[in-house]
Amino acid sequence: MPEPDLISELAPGLYLVGTPIGNLEDITLRALRVLRQADRIACEDTRQTQKLLNHFQITTPTVSLHQHNERERAVELIAVLEAGQRIALVSDAGMPGISDPGGWLTQAAIAAGIAIYPVPGANAALSGLVASGLSTADFHFVGFLPEKAGARRSRLEELAKLSTAESATTLIFYEAPHRILETLADLESVWGASLRVVVARELTKVYEEFLRGTVQEVRSTLAGRDRIRGEITVLVEAAGLRGGEQDKSLTLLARLEQLEAAEGLSEKDALKRLARELGQSKSDLYREVQRERAKAQGAGTRPPKKG
Repeated sequence: MPEPDLISELAPGLYLVGTPIGNLEDITLRALRVLRQADRIACEDTRQTQKLLNHFQITTPTVSLHQHNERERAVELIAVLEAGQRIALVSDAGMPGISDPGGWLTQAAIAAGIAIYPVPGANAALSGLVASGLSTADFHFVGFLPEKAGARRSRLEELAKLSTAESATTLIFYEAPHRILETLADLESVWGASLRVVVARELTKVYEEFLRGTVQEVRSTLAGRDRIRGEITVLVEAAGLRGGEQDKSLTLLARLEQLEAAEGLSEKDALKRLARELGQSKSDLYREVQRERAKAQGAGTRPPKKG
């Protein structure tokens, strides 16, 4: 005999429905029922959602709700919700509102006194976390890091301040394949080459892959590939700040050479990076590095720099 929940009438309100992030078998029975019984489905991309609906033979009408029209569309959807309709909200994959549209509509519905019903489903961040081998006791979901290099480094340095040697926090964020090598290089610069990371690629899909190891090892593996594809979740064991507090004890010359060795940068590019980190002019840093270099050579502790 079917469970009562599977045959009950859908109550009016907004349903936040999790959809598969790759494998269609990850759709839940409850999600299918809600999508079938809803009056309409608000989709991040109607074309993408239609593939899912066609697969499960669901004919519910759809309407677009994405980052460019969410506030405008929310006005329309709140009106029909107040009239007693049932709206299912989905993103292209995973839970709506998690690095996807949906947050604004949800807040507006709550403000209007509309009932909100979460319908749990697949999520890349949590799927990557439980299979990462890193701590699940304390984790922080970051979402997407800034695209620009300077802003990304600043964000990572802010996150580094939250970590201590006594407790490990697992940081989770999403990254695009064309930026993953730059992001891993920034992680190495902030926390050090021995930082433990996991890159989870194409979760639940045919080519699902987990790369586990130090940030230097994982970056080297990916750098050796002709092309990096797929959706990527990065997990970081953020414990013991190395890039900020401990690196301050190094001389500028040592930090410069560390950047050159770790990332294959020329001295000029390494100086630019260090100047940005310290908020100083490149010319001032160069003069200070030259003084350190002359002092080291005079003390006989470092061979002359060639070139």
